[in-house]
Amino acid sequence: MARCVVIGGNGFLGSHLVDELTRRGHDVAAFDRFSTPTPVYSAAGVRRIVGDFSNVADLRDAVSDQDYLFHFLSTTTPASTENDPSLDVRTNVAQSVELFEAAAQAGVSKVFFASTGGAIYGDQDTDVIGERSVPAPVSPYAIGKQAIEGYLRYFELKRGLRAVSFRISNPYGPRQHPHMKQGVIPIFLHRIAQGLPITVFGDGTMVRDFVYVEDVARMVAETVDRDPSHSIYNIGSGAGATVNDVLELARAVTGRDVAVQHEPRPLTFVERSVLDISRYTDEFSVEPTVALREGLDRTWRDILEQMA
Repeated sequence: MARCVVIGGNGFLGSHLVDELTRRGHDVAAFDRFSTPTPVYSAAGVRRIVGDFSNVADLRDAVSDQDYLFHFLSTTTPASTENDPSLDVRTNVAQSVELFEAAAQAGVSKVFFASTGGAIYGDQDTDVIGERSVPAPVSPYAIGKQAIEGYLRYFELKRGLRAVSFRISNPYGPRQHPHMKQGVIPIFLHRIAQGLPITVFGDGTMVRDFVYVEDVARMVAETVDRDPSHSIYNIGSGAGATVNDVLELARAVTGRDVAVQHEPRPLTFVERSVLDISRYTDEFSVEPTVALREGLDRTWRDILEQMA
């Protein structure tokens, strides 16, 4: 049993990881602001650490006496950095460096980092993107993720802080908040639930690799207490779907039609992003199991439950 602290443990990805690590018998602490009295995760026995990612003292407290650190918090989204490119540098990259310094001083054994598997690669001349592809990010959000990966390599070389980065494609599922303006699936489904029109960028032919959040948590947790052969792994479904595909599935799952508005595709949006996940699946023998339609159905039922 390992002592694990999940930074961002009350967020979308982090809360599902907290549940999965707890289910596997680990001693789990969740670090977050906890702005609501009831935590988002459902697991019992989780130690709650209330803190601010921007406060170095809070970060030091969070990593104290921990074996593994899971950095699953981001202060920005692709949308929030679009017109403020320094925001990610100031609030995300700089504080991640402070977090890794605190972890190195505290004697943390390993860091697991939630990077991005879509935006970090940019547009590539291949249908499916593997980890050997040279990253070519153009959005400030993705540039920041690549910078954090670079700092992890520095801390491993300089301070002996071992690290694994997961380049996660487009995770979706329950607990994903549409007000974050990240994730076409929750945004679409929430607007459908409210009877509002949907905005589609471009003609809807952008391709993404959508992966259900519980699959992500399971695939990440599988690497704990193992000795990964690589420092970077793609995490996704390995299959692509267009935005139009998602829209049609959303109509089928909800049984509702919806008005669609089109806007120009932002220049920093990647046209196609589908990940090759064979490095991960070959080594750990774990694959995503939730198909896109099933995942949309689960997400839709959770949204209706939350709105009831």
